[in-house]
Amino acid sequence: MLPADWNDYQAFLAIARGGQLARAAAAMGIDATTVGRRLRRLEARIGATLFEHTREGQVMTEAGEALLSEVEAMEQAAQRIADTTAPGLGAAGLLRVSMPEGFGNVFVAAHLRDFTDRHPRLTLDLVASSGLLSPSKREADLAVTLSRPRAGPVIAGKLSDYALRLYASQDYLSASPPPRRPADLAEGHRLVGYIPDLVYAPELRYLTEIHPGLTATLRSPSIIAQHRLIAAGAGVGVLPCFIGDADAGLIPLFPEKRIARTFWLVTHKDTHALARVKAFKTWLTELVGRERARLLPPG
Repeated sequence: MLPADWNDYQAFLAIARGGQLARAAAAMGIDATTVGRRLRRLEARIGATLFEHTREGQVMTEAGEALLSEVEAMEQAAQRIADTTAPGLGAAGLLRVSMPEGFGNVFVAAHLRDFTDRHPRLTLDLVASSGLLSPSKREADLAVTLSRPRAGPVIAGKLSDYALRLYASQDYLSASPPPRRPADLAEGHRLVGYIPDLVYAPELRYLTEIHPGLTATLRSPSIIAQHRLIAAGAGVGVLPCFIGDADAGLIPLFPEKRIARTFWLVTHKDTHALARVKAFKTWLTELVGRERARLLPPG
């Protein structure tokens, strides 16, 4: 059997982790046709079918499962080689980081130039969206999550607590009777929040902590969109303080109703010691330490 091209193995890994050719193609930055061609070439070389093709995507066969552990070991060896090549030049390679949308796009992105300047040989994928990639499935090298994983081959540690408050714009409060107590929000006020069946983590269910029974009638799966709706005077809603307090046009309501949540830092056991993973983990921990007051404002 002729040895396969490493690109073919990478395509196999991307399909195994993404479950679909399209997702694998997006992860690799190539088109799905190329991914499919590489898969067929690999299957021809090893003489086995690695995936069953279904309506939902690609399901690994027994042969694929057997190959996966071997290819992951190859990947880890390649990563270790990259880490020890050209010592003194800093971390290199591809680093994929998954974060909640608001934390990644608002809090972290504003400072990422500092990290990339320190590590110019790294390619950084920042996946900051309403939904998280999983280090345990090797979808990301490092993830910031809203809860500590209870299982899987991962290492997790507390990154930081953070606070959330209820906010409204001055325009909204001028046009509507200002709520004097949380119960007032149940009548005569439009609440902004998440779409219930699209909430990817129970930690995002905030409104009932302000007052039992409150539900949003203006909804989005995006915290960025929710912020813009609240800032435009469309309604009242809960935002992380690092978003709400930074907007001079918003007014916090009911300070005593501050909500507490926690960010967790998660890596895979097999890759947590790689230079690029350690570099980002160190940098992010330092950033959070410097900016703690934005995450947990006094009062």
